[in-house]
Amino acid sequence: MLNAIQPGSYVHPHRHLSPPKSEAWIVLRGKLLFVGFEDDGRVDQSAVLAPGGAHFGVDLVPGRYHTIVALEPDTVIYEVKSGPYTKEADKAFAPWAPVEGTPEAEVYLAELEELASSARR
Repeated sequence: MLNAIQPGSYVHPHRHLSPPKSEAWIVLRGKLLFVGFEDDGRVDQSAVLAPGGAHFGVDLVPGRYHTIVALEPDTVIYEVKSGPYTKEADKAFAPWAPVEGTPEAEVYLAELEELASSARR
């Protein structure tokens, strides 16, 4: 599927457990930050992804907490994940991360955006 994301959009860190699913993305347009987490919420991987860049996609192992952050307007990614899709079982949200739409989520998103500066170095 194609996903479009704008800067300022918060994607609650999550993983796919029921059943465990691998996931892959290729950035087709724009730029985004991929962030991978340990089970306790510590960031253990981050990368800036862009078409034609050193990193343009991610192949994610099943059961890994992750999120993405749009760094440019109209960022579009091609996402591949095995089905079937069921809304109730698709995502297991990280208990240590704030819920979408809360003031805490805005603060957390700003902290994640700071990782983009580190990942570019």
